Formats: sequence, structure tokens, C-alpha cells
Amino acid sequence: MTQMRIQAVFTVDVWDGTDDEPVDDGPVTGRVELTKTYTEGDVKGSATGHMVTTQGPGGAAYVAQERVVGTLGGRKGTFVLEHRATQVPDSDPVTWAGIVPGSGTGELAGIRGEGTLGHGTLDLQVEFPDPAGPAA
Repeated sequence: MTQMRIQAVFTVDVWDGTDDEPVDDGPVTGRVELTKTYTEGDVKGSATGHMVTTQGPGGAAYVAQERVVGTLGGRKGTFVLEHRATQVPDSDPVTWAGIVPGSGTGELAGIRGEGTLGHGTLDLQVEFPDPAGPAA
């Protein structure tokens, strides 16, 4: 396996959110369709995805998946990135991001990894399978 740290910068191009039906005394929940462009760093390409959100006076959280199409670490293909965050008042958010196992295609087939996703930034430690050697 080849290991590599991946850092990238992205912009959110579309954020189309819809709140769910409210529940008495419950937090607001909703769904978001999003598109992103990865513009700088080790990922170049675009992504489309879906997110579910919860926000109330005691805290907030989301979980999302997006399909990234482009290059990662110079390798071309696609992969699905899952990410989530939680935050409670007066504290920093807790974030996580990871590549969905088995989701890589093209030169990204077999990729795996995890790290963090912040406002406009992605930081992952990834592993690529070693290319097959010549047949004997």
C-alpha cells in the first residue's frame, strides 16, 4: 500500500436545503443537496452530494456523502466521501471524513482513508493499493 496525506480546498457552489416538518419542542431537521468544486491542493474536480442536518439550542450535527469526480494525489477517478460533524454550544466542532470502502473507480480503485473536513478544507490520510507488477 502506498500512503499519502491529502489536503485540498473547495468551494460550495450549490446549497439547496429543505427543512423537515417541525416537531413540537424538537430540533430542526432537514436535508441538503450540494455541489462543490475542489480548486486547490491534492484534489482537483467536482462533487455532488446529500446531507441531513439537525440543529437546536443544545447542539447541531450533520452527516453527508458526496461523489468526488476528478484527480486525487494525481490519480484520476471517482470516490465517495462521507463526512460528519457535531457541535455543542461553547465548544469546537468535532469532525470526521472518510472514503467509503469500495467506492473508488479508475486509478482510485481500492483507495481508503480518513481524516477531517472543515469549512472549505479537506485533510485525509489515504492508502492506495500498489499497482500490480508485471506478469511472471
